[in-house]
Amino acid sequence: MDKANKIRQPKQGRSIETKQKIISAGYDIFSSVGYYGTNTAEIAKAAGVSTGIIYGYFKDKRDILLCVLEIYINDVTRPILSIMENASASVDLKMLVTKIVDAVIGIHQKNARLHNTLHSLAATDEGVNARFSDLEKELTDRISERLVSLGYDGERLPEKVHFAMNVIQSFAHEFVFDNHDYIDYGVMRSIVDKTVVEIFE
Repeated sequence: MDKANKIRQPKQGRSIETKQKIISAGYDIFSSVGYYGTNTAEIAKAAGVSTGIIYGYFKDKRDILLCVLEIYINDVTRPILSIMENASASVDLKMLVTKIVDAVIGIHQKNARLHNTLHSLAATDEGVNARFSDLEKELTDRISERLVSLGYDGERLPEKVHFAMNVIQSFAHEFVFDNHDYIDYGVMRSIVDKTVVEIFE
């Protein structure tokens, strides 16, 4: 029996808790030292389990990473989707855009270290890259569908949403990671808000 066939799917409370502790430890360590800067022994130590226990639940370090990636994706998408779901048909578009841009900036600030780890891996790991591509489509579809339900014209809406997402994401990267001293980010923020609003008017 090979290692892959020995991987357990925990059903009992204690086993589920152990697996979650391992994932949580991986999340913290990948965030602090990156993916290539750690190993399963360090994750096991942080989780308070043996390395052998880790291999009872995961095939390898990358297997843990993929679980961490799903937690990260849930964490970064939840605020955006919540804003969209709570919006009403009478919502002011400028206010909606302001809330979303604020949320995206906050998401990048909160998850800065893990963000860099995961997005750098997307360049070399097909699985990670594919998951991020799927995420873009999921967000584009869900936001587009919600905008239609709020009364916005559905014509070319996926393209508009996708472009708006790229504009906001790019600004958040600039604001959180780059901080160029020759850029007035208050002015840039105003341009971003105005640009995104005009896309949907």
